[in-house]
Amino acid sequence: MSAPQPASIDHSAAAAKAAILPDRLRESLAAAVAQINALVLGKPREVNLAFTTLLAGGHLLIEDLPGLGKTTLARSMAATLALDFQRMQFTSDLLPSDIIGVSIFDPTARAFRFHAGPIFTQLLLADEINRAPPRTQSALLEAMAEHQVTVDGVCHILPQPFFVMATQNPADLAGTFPLPDSQLDRFLLRLRLGYPEAAAEREMLSGADRRQMIARVTPQLAGEQLLALRDAVTRVFASEALVTYVQALLGESRRHKGVRVGLSPRAGLALLQGARAHALIAGRAHALPEDVQALFVEVAAHRLVPEAESSTRDALAASILASVAVD
Repeated sequence: MSAPQPASIDHSAAAAKAAILPDRLRESLAAAVAQINALVLGKPREVNLAFTTLLAGGHLLIEDLPGLGKTTLARSMAATLALDFQRMQFTSDLLPSDIIGVSIFDPTARAFRFHAGPIFTQLLLADEINRAPPRTQSALLEAMAEHQVTVDGVCHILPQPFFVMATQNPADLAGTFPLPDSQLDRFLLRLRLGYPEAAAEREMLSGADRRQMIARVTPQLAGEQLLALRDAVTRVFASEALVTYVQALLGESRRHKGVRVGLSPRAGLALLQGARAHALIAGRAHALPEDVQALFVEVAAHRLVPEAESSTRDALAASILASVAVD
């Protein structure tokens, strides 16, 4: 089902604004996106959505089969953006302290000293997150929402920028613990990479090893520049008409046929922030309905609760999007 075509919205206020990105930073962002597209072949839309999530200050859930490039995407982003990187394999015996760290008594100093866990990084790949029990999954909640963890009553601030990319395998569900709605809501986007097209797969099979290529890349952006890009996202203009469109999508999700639980106001804030980031990557200082439509299914689907288990969340989100016209 095709998405509704956007009508004309007045962007005069946004057009009057000066460029919110310096030319050099805009060029570096474009070079970073291009470099990752050269490493993750045939997935320009998915790479764009990963960047959108990062610049919007959110976190990314990738739900797909093994071997389709999830780890390659994470490692490519870390190398291209000069981010500290940690990969954690989630298992059924993983404890919260294995993620956030633990306080150990130092007999010399006669005091407890905190030993930071792998979450104290800038890009955390939480691999097969649904294989860990709920208690361990919840250890990520505070970190993802507040960018901090609390151990023994002491708050520890995480490095900035902080970005979680989590993966889960939708086909092999034996021994897994489905993510609760509160955890799913912490992810700005959920996407699938899917199988590559024939030409991209051929180039991948004939080319160099992706790990070797990633090891040789030159960083195109640094952490300070990413923080500047995140700040620029907050200054991207969203018109009143665009906010009305987003609110109409939220309202439709709550009364749409087949939906038991619709989208919350927090989902609307995530959608608007994602649309601003999407517009910034496209080189605009104002968000358009096309930005909202480009993200809606990935932002909304994992937050919807269908009435019937047989209903797919993606199909429901697409149906909601097609039901709301742009005024």
